[in-house]
Amino acid sequence: MKRKALFVINPVAGGKSKAHVPQLIQKHLDKSAIEPTIVFTEEAGHANWLAQEAIKTYPIIVAVGGDGTINEVASAVVGSESALGVLPFGSGNGLSRFLGIPMDTIEAIKSLNHQRIEQIDAAQLNGQWFFNMAGMGFDAHISQVFAQQGTRGFVTYFKSAVREIVSYRSQLYHINIDGKVYEREAFMLSFANSSQYGNNAHVSPKASVQDGLLDVCIIKPFPLYRFPEMGLRMFFKTADQSKFVEIIKGKHITVKRSVAGAVHVDGEPQIQGEEAEINIIPRSLNVVVGQYQAS
Repeated sequence: MKRKALFVINPVAGGKSKAHVPQLIQKHLDKSAIEPTIVFTEEAGHANWLAQEAIKTYPIIVAVGGDGTINEVASAVVGSESALGVLPFGSGNGLSRFLGIPMDTIEAIKSLNHQRIEQIDAAQLNGQWFFNMAGMGFDAHISQVFAQQGTRGFVTYFKSAVREIVSYRSQLYHINIDGKVYEREAFMLSFANSSQYGNNAHVSPKASVQDGLLDVCIIKPFPLYRFPEMGLRMFFKTADQSKFVEIIKGKHITVKRSVAGAVHVDGEPQIQGEEAEINIIPRSLNVVVGQYQAS
């Protein structure tokens, strides 16, 4: 059966031009199976509004952009019968990579033709949806710094991290995971639905988007000279084997810290208060995946 698909293109995501994308969609999409409509966003929040309208009539809504664009579209699609599709154009593309969606635009379009749909978990931090990763501590601080940079990409992110790590200080967190209380001094806390931040940097290598659980990744303070090792462990999928990393799975998490500060929701930074509540909503989002192995 032929399905209608709305392609929501963020023209500024990842600092990469999307002017050629409509032509690629028209050329490589299987028109016998999918009937495309293409729109460009005009401002922040527009993708979410477009997707909210689209779930009434479009079985597939494709986010063309980075993690922020995906979050906007998915936040509208979650809980509906429509499915999220992705053409990745972000700096990290964490969820896209985890779901086996090709980074090459033409291959990603061709992947949509198969219409291979999986149900995955979604989560909320203080009522805000996230689908890949949320966190507080150093990674949230870097997300805030990174958002203010003139250029995007992994190199800019890495330079920001190296520059900021010298002065960043760990915090004490009171963490309640499904009723069990932990008190931890942490460099950062990550709430992982998928395994990776993006760029194949895996903070929780065994995470699953279909297990009904979040991986609470507690990165403990570590000597500065071990920073390269911590980075390499993520790229070699061995972060969970480090003595500085503790991973606890859970469904309902509350966190208290001494001061308000940065958090990130799918990489998008914001300032929030001392307390956070994080919940998982199992198998609530339909996604068109690539070469993803269901678990």
